[in-house]
Amino acid sequence: MASTKETITVGGHRLEVSNLDKVFYPEAGFTKGDLIDYYRSISKVLLPHLKARPVTLKRYPDGIEGFTFYEKSCPEHRPSFVKTVAIRRKRDDKDVNYCQLNTEAALAWASNLANLELHVALGSARAPHKPHSVVFDLDPGEGTGVLECAEVAVRLKGLFSELGRDSVAKTSGSKGLQLYLPLNTKVTYEETRPWAKAIAARLEAETPDAIVIKPSKEARRGRVFIDWSQNHPAKTTVCVYSLRAKDHPTVSTPVTWDEIESALDAGDPNRLVFTHDEVLKRVDQDGDHFEPVRTLKQRLPRLD
Repeated sequence: MASTKETITVGGHRLEVSNLDKVFYPEAGFTKGDLIDYYRSISKVLLPHLKARPVTLKRYPDGIEGFTFYEKSCPEHRPSFVKTVAIRRKRDDKDVNYCQLNTEAALAWASNLANLELHVALGSARAPHKPHSVVFDLDPGEGTGVLECAEVAVRLKGLFSELGRDSVAKTSGSKGLQLYLPLNTKVTYEETRPWAKAIAARLEAETPDAIVIKPSKEARRGRVFIDWSQNHPAKTTVCVYSLRAKDHPTVSTPVTWDEIESALDAGDPNRLVFTHDEVLKRVDQDGDHFEPVRTLKQRLPRLD
């Protein structure tokens, strides 16, 4: 099939896009044009979380059922309005030029490359070795689901509240939840990484039948895996408001603690699943529930 192209104007920039009718999510009939429209529509709340951050792309040239690949080095055929940042890779001492998607036009450009998912590290481009928060990725093992992850998230929230700290949660957009402890103060991964491991190990010790901190699939069966290892400069986590490559265009969505408690009370995992159109409505009504992750200043608490 011949490629169809047209030119659109985004933020004062002209951008050539192609194959807008190509279906990326077959069950939902969600097309490449829908993909571009979603990221443009969500840009008001998404861009502050991408500002000055190195972004790893995850591209799906033929949609969710086709070949996919991660792309850390920003494509050379990018337009001038897509900026990059060079970050030294430790394992081979070479620079990687990451994309910086700081504008609506840059988001639209990445979407036209069939980029469904956005993955970011915890540090900024200027200070990649200084995380802005601590993250706990709650991943359900076989036989568990998002509600079991929600139970763990509530326990983590309670622990942080006892330490005098606020925390924020979002769905992964896939199977689990991710809990963030905003810091936005001077701290390094050398401090946050062992701290996160100690927190995860404490919960595992309290309920070893429900929680595991080892990544093996066998160990995860019937348990929630707390992935504390994401607190590392080389690791990335799916960005808030990013689409995910599931059967339907689900989104990594900020959720309130009341929503998490409500889902647990109802025993309804679907209350913690949100598609792109639902997320746009939520943002229109409530704004950005994830804003504290980039604005709230808290010091990393000491553990007894």
